[in-house]
Amino acid sequence: MPMRLIRTGDEPIHARSPLRMRLGLATWGLLWTLGGAVAFAVAGRPGWAAACGALAVVTLIDLALVIRHIRQGPHYQPGRDVPPYAPIAERRRSRGRRQAR
Repeated sequence: MPMRLIRTGDEPIHARSPLRMRLGLATWGLLWTLGGAVAFAVAGRPGWAAACGALAVVTLIDLALVIRHIRQGPHYQPGRDVPPYAPIAERRRSRGRRQAR
């Protein structure tokens, strides 16, 4: 039987992002956009070279943000050993129960 991941029910708010995969894809994209910019510049196509250069800048910014999030630690890049966060509504209800006792 395949292993299933536990869902918290509030994934858009506390979604887990596969940052290492995104890092690899951004690196791959940066290599291709830089290569395209160089190839189009050598071929005498300045418009296409500028477009590839602009995409390279966007990819470089994404790469910097991914590296920043990875370096911020497990709070921003939880692994399989970190349990999912409880939804905010459940936290408030459980705090209210503790105070009522």
